[in-house]
Parts: sequence; C-alpha cells; structure tokens
Amino acid sequence: MSALEFRTAIRDAIAEELERDESVVFFGEDVAAAGGVFVATPDLHERFGPERVFDTPISEMALAGAAFGAAVAGLRPIFEVMFGDFMALPMDSLVNQAAKFWYVSGEQGTVPLVVRSAVGGGGRFGAMHSQIHASWYQGIPGLKIVFPSSPAEAKGLLKAAIRDDNPVVFLEHKRLYAVKGPEPEPGEEVIALGTARVARAGSDLTIASAGKGAADALVAAEALQQEGVDVEVVDLRTLRPLDVDTVLESVGRTNRLLAVEEGPRTGGWAAGLLGAVAERGLHDLDDAWIVATQETPVPYAPTLEDAYIPDAEAITAAVRARLGLRASPASAAARA
Repeated sequence: MSALEFRTAIRDAIAEELERDESVVFFGEDVAAAGGVFVATPDLHERFGPERVFDTPISEMALAGAAFGAAVAGLRPIFEVMFGDFMALPMDSLVNQAAKFWYVSGEQGTVPLVVRSAVGGGGRFGAMHSQIHASWYQGIPGLKIVFPSSPAEAKGLLKAAIRDDNPVVFLEHKRLYAVKGPEPEPGEEVIALGTARVARAGSDLTIASAGKGAADALVAAEALQQEGVDVEVVDLRTLRPLDVDTVLESVGRTNRLLAVEEGPRTGGWAAGLLGAVAERGLHDLDDAWIVATQETPVPYAPTLEDAYIPDAEAITAAVRARLGLRASPASAAARA
C-alpha cells in the first residue's frame, strides 16, 4: 500500500469533497494561489476555479462572518485560519452565531462550515504561533472539535467534517504535515465524528490523546513494552463530542488512565476527560459525579431557563437521587 503524506491527505479530502458536492467552497489567507503557508492546499485553485477556491484579505473576523452567511444560505464553506492562535478573532461568529443557529432557529437551520487551522508547538514559532485552541471552544454546545493523528485519519475525519451539518473546528498539528502513513482502508474513507479508536491494544495502562499526542503515545508504548509495560493507546480523534465510552472500556481492561494533552492542565480537555471517567467509572460506588448544565445554549423561556441552571435545589435533588435519600418534610413543604 502506498504512503500518504498528512498535508496531501488534507488536500485530497478537500478536493474530493469539492468534486462530490457543488455547494462546497474553500477560502482563506494564501490558500489558493500560494497553496497554503504549509503547502497543504496546492492546485485546488487551478482545478476548481476562483469561484470555489479563492484567497481572502487577512481578517479572521471577516472570514468567519462570510462562512456563517454562506453556510446558512446553503453552501458548505471550508475556511482556513492560518495559525490556530488567531482563532480568538472569529470567536463571536463561531460561538454566538454558528454554534447556536440550529438551536435558536427551532432546529430549522444548519451551519455546515469547517474552520481549519495549523496548531501546536515544536516548530520554533514562539508563544503566539504555537498554541492549540481546542480548549477555548471546548465548552460551546453546537461546535465539534476534530484533531487527527495520522494521514488516513486526517482524510477521513476532514471528509466527515465537511459533510456534517454542524460547525466543525478542525485542528492540524504542524509537526504532522510531513508525516507519511498508510492510505485509508477500504470503507474508512470517511470516519464518523465522535468515535475514538483503540490504536494499540494493551493490558497495563491506557494512554488517551489526540493529534500528535496520540502519535507520540504509540511511540512511547513501544518503548515501555521493552520495560515490561503493556500500554493500550486510545486515539480520541474528536475532542467534542468526546467518546468517553471507548475510554471507559479501555480503562476497564487496564485500570489505569493517562491523558496526554499539549496544553495547560487548567481548563484543558484532559481534565474534563478524567472527570468524565471518574464520574461514570465510579458510578456504582457513588464516589464521584458532576452536576452541570445540559449540552445546549441557555434557553430563553423562563421555565426552561430555570430548569437549565444547576441551582441549590438541583444540587440537593442530585445528591438525594444518587444516595437514595427521601426529601425531608421541611424541604417538601418549602417546595409546596
């Protein structure tokens, strides 16, 4: 089987979706004539023409606004924010418009857009060009966040992202662009979002990560095997939605979990993963659980908004339900 380069996988996924669906368009800074600063999108402009693949001014806010408008009008735009560090600039269009449109439209409208960005350190780009912005968007219902670890994963996940009716944040680690790997297996040209995979079976420890972290975990697993430690590696692939079930199944076999994230511990997705595993893995022991809002924006209707907020009454009810307690006469009278 021939080897596929990561950057070529990105280009091929976009090309195949442009070919398959006339509503797909692709635009961004230097993505057309120059073929991308990381040479991930060459020849697309020449092949599909300036109406479907085109360069734009350097304005991430304008890019996101244009993509949102195009998506609600019936197109399936892909746009590139060259460095993920500048994903704070289009945040309003993505967080307050694209992510909420389906919800506030009464499930009548969709926003099928994809925003691609190069992320991560190791390229000596410094503090303002080396961040991974996944955690900035982690708490936004309505957004999906994808982080492939290999060329085949990049192609399959990007094709799925372009076909998805939700806005998708697609992360591409800079240190993976030159990596080569096998072509996608037959039947895996499109990989469903929200599904992790066990990239390596093991019995002593589960390492869960995404992007370059998952690739590094496989290398570490081989080194640890020489020291008698049998590591299972779970490639999360999608950080939102997070496939906690696959991680739980793995931890059920190994009884240990290491989450690897290139980014700060505070506010990161790794802490959220460990919290979800602790809550669900310890459920039968009543040792850990979470009270939070539902995975939706804040409702407008007063009754729905009140039910949405985890207030003192909700906290009390959650504890009673978990511990099998009955409401006291005083609390029952207070609610009456």
